Formats: sequence, C-alpha cells, structure tokens
Amino acid sequence: MVENSKTYDLEDRTLEFAKAVRVFVRKLKLDVANIEDAKQVVRSSGSVGVNYIEANDALSKKDFVMRIKICRKEAKESRYWLRLIEAFGDANLDDERLALAGEVQELMNIFGAIIQKSK
Repeated sequence: MVENSKTYDLEDRTLEFAKAVRVFVRKLKLDVANIEDAKQVVRSSGSVGVNYIEANDALSKKDFVMRIKICRKEAKESRYWLRLIEAFGDANLDDERLALAGEVQELMNIFGAIIQKSK
C-alpha cells in the first residue's frame, strides 16, 4: 500500500484540486450547457479525493487497486468535463481551465503509476 506521508500529500492534493474546480466553476458564465457540465465536473472532481481516501482504508490489496482505478476513472471524467466547459473567449478563465486540466492529467498519471506498482 501507500506510505502514510505520501497518503496525506495526495489526499491534500486531491482536495485542493476539487476546491480549485469549485472556484473555477463559480467564475463561469452559466448558460444551459455550462450549468450541466459544471455540475458534472464538480461531482467528479470531488470523487477523485473521496475515492482516494477510501483506497487508503482498503481491506485488501485488491480492494486498494480497485479504488485507485476508480480514482483514475473519476480523474478522466473530470478532464472530459473540463474540456467541454466553454470560457466564452475569456482568456483568464481558459488559462485556469487548462491549468486544472493539467493538474488532473498529473493526478491520472500518479494513479496510473500506483496501479502499476501495485501489480
């Protein structure tokens, strides 16, 4: 499993990602499409961290790996919704969206590495 010092670092990182998504969503122009996409990205971004916490309390190695795979899946979903959200020409918002997409890609890479090392 994962060492405790690293456990809390990644828990904090996933929490900060979910918070950053919420800050970003509050700045969006909310048309019909953005409202629905924003709801989805808020849900999936929070699920990344929640599932990581669950992985840390896994009952077995198999359970741990399954929950980490769910973390990666939720991160992929977050990336998808971030790609759909429209910034309506606001360069600052678009930069923020791209930064969030970069962070979620890094999280996906981390979860992928954990899965590989756990095999």
